Amino acid sequence: MTDTATQMVNEAIDRLLADNPPDSTEPKDFWGAQFDAGLAWVDYEEGFGGLGVSPAYRELVSRRLNEAGAPMWNRIANIIGIGMGAGVLAAHGTEEQKERWLRPMFTVDEVWCQLFSEPGAGSDVAGLATRAVKDGDEWIINGQKVWTTLAHLSSWGMLVARTDPDQPKHKGLTYFIVDMKGDGVDVRPLYQITGEAEFNEVFFDDAVVPDSQRIDDVGAGWRVAMTTLMNERVAIGGNTVPRNSGTIGVAMETWKEHGSGDVGDRRELARLWAEVEAMRLTALRATENMQAGVPGPEGSTGKLAWADLNKEVTSFTVGMMGLEGATIPEGYTLEPTVYDTRMTERILSPQRHFLRARANSIEGGTSEIMRNILGERVLGLPGEPRVDKDVPWKEVPRG
Repeated sequence: MTDTATQMVNEAIDRLLADNPPDSTEPKDFWGAQFDAGLAWVDYEEGFGGLGVSPAYRELVSRRLNEAGAPMWNRIANIIGIGMGAGVLAAHGTEEQKERWLRPMFTVDEVWCQLFSEPGAGSDVAGLATRAVKDGDEWIINGQKVWTTLAHLSSWGMLVARTDPDQPKHKGLTYFIVDMKGDGVDVRPLYQITGEAEFNEVFFDDAVVPDSQRIDDVGAGWRVAMTTLMNERVAIGGNTVPRNSGTIGVAMETWKEHGSGDVGDRRELARLWAEVEAMRLTALRATENMQAGVPGPEGSTGKLAWADLNKEVTSFTVGMMGLEGATIPEGYTLEPTVYDTRMTERILSPQRHFLRARANSIEGGTSEIMRNILGERVLGLPGEPRVDKDVPWKEVPRG
C-alpha cells in the first residue's frame, strides 16, 4: 500500500463520515453515499463503487467504518449480491450492466440470489440441465434450481443455463441475469433446521431473459461461474471482518455470562480465538493478492477451514450455556427469512448460530469439493478421472 493511496482512501472516509453521520443517517442513504464515494469496493473502477486502488484497502475501509458505528449489515442482507454478484459484474459485465446493477445492489434496494445447483447435478455444477434457447433478442429458460439462498427476497438471480447440449458439459453453458419477479419464475421455500426458509427451489417455465442480460459471451458460462464461486467462497470463509466479530465474538460474550472458570474451557476458548484470528489475518493477506472482482483459490482454503472451525466455535458456545443452549430464545416458528434492521437481534443468537453452522460444510461447495480444488489447483496433484469431460453433454448418461 502506498502513502498516496492510503491518504486518498482515508480522506474519502473522512468526507463520507462527516457528510453522513452514521448515528443520524438512514442505512440506505449511507450506503448510497458510500458507493458514490468509491468506498463500496475500493478496488473497483471509479464511478462503480471504487477508487481503483489495491483490494488491500478494503480492510482499512471496513475497520474505520466499523469503528465509527456505520451500518454494515448490507453485506449480510445481500450477501449473494455484494459478496458474489458484484465480482461477476466487475470482471465480466459491460459498462451498462455495471451502471444498472452495482449501486442498487450495494444499497440493498435489489437483493440477489445465485441459481446454480440442480436436483440432478449435485456437486457437479457443469452437469446442469436447465436450458436456455435463443429466440430473437431473447432467451427462453426452462428447468429447475434448488437450494437457492434468498430467492424469495430477490429481485435478480445469477443463472447458469445450458445453451448448447452438443458441446461437452463445461463448454455449452451461458450466464444470465434473471428477473426473479418475472413471468415463468416460481419460487418455493425450503424450511431448514433453524425454522426459517432461507433456501428455496426455483422453477423456470418459459421464463424470458433479454440478451442484454447475458453476462460475457455465449458459451462462456463456466468461466463466469468460476468467478462467482471463487467470490462465494471468499464471502463465506475468507471475508475480511473486524477482530472479535461473528461467532467468536458471540462465544466471548457468552463466556462472560456463562463461563464456569474451568481452566480447560478457558484454554479451549483461547485456542478457538487464536484459530479464528489466524484465519482473519490469512484472509487479509489473500485480499492483497486479489484482482478486482476475481479472487484466487485462497477463498477455497478459507471456506474449507471455516466450515469446520465455525462448527467448533458454535458448539463450544452452546455447550457453555447448559440446558439453555437447547432452546431458541426467539421461539421456533416456520417462516421465510426476512432481513431488515432487526436482523442481528433476530437470527444471531448463539443457538441459531449453532444450527445455521451445520450448513457451512455444504453451501458454497462441499468440503469434499474444496479439498479437490486445493489438491489440484494449489498442490498440483493429479485430478480425479473425468470420463465425461470431452463427451457432448447430451450423450452423457443421467439418472
